[in-house]
Amino acid sequence: MGFAWRQKVLFKHCDPAGIVFYPRYFEMINDCVEAFFANRLDWPFEKLHGAGAVPTVEITTTFTSPSRHGDILDFDLRVTRLGNTSMSLGIEAACSGAPRLTTKSTLVNVDAGGKPTPWPEPVRARIREIEEQQNDT
Repeated sequence: MGFAWRQKVLFKHCDPAGIVFYPRYFEMINDCVEAFFANRLDWPFEKLHGAGAVPTVEITTTFTSPSRHGDILDFDLRVTRLGNTSMSLGIEAACSGAPRLTTKSTLVNVDAGGKPTPWPEPVRARIREIEEQQNDT
């Protein structure tokens, strides 16, 4: 298991049919990534975004089954690759063990001007540690 994050499906996430409107999933995915940066990398977005950013440059998502208002979604985020300036993530979300979506994304660390820049060494070290922990499980 990687980084675990939980999200209750709220009214604001749903369309008139009472299921999650798919763009809202991308907001939830970003919330999971933001929590990962704050809680596991000790590099919260409010600090990071002062001097740069980590935009998503690629994302592929498969929606397995709909989620409904009140469902509890358990997100599992894993680091799948660490590059000099980029990082690939795999994220799965499930409700009571039933898959709801799978995402593969790539983030790039950029400076204030938007130019790719190497990960700060303390952040790189934490990411490497997380990769090792994932490989041990």
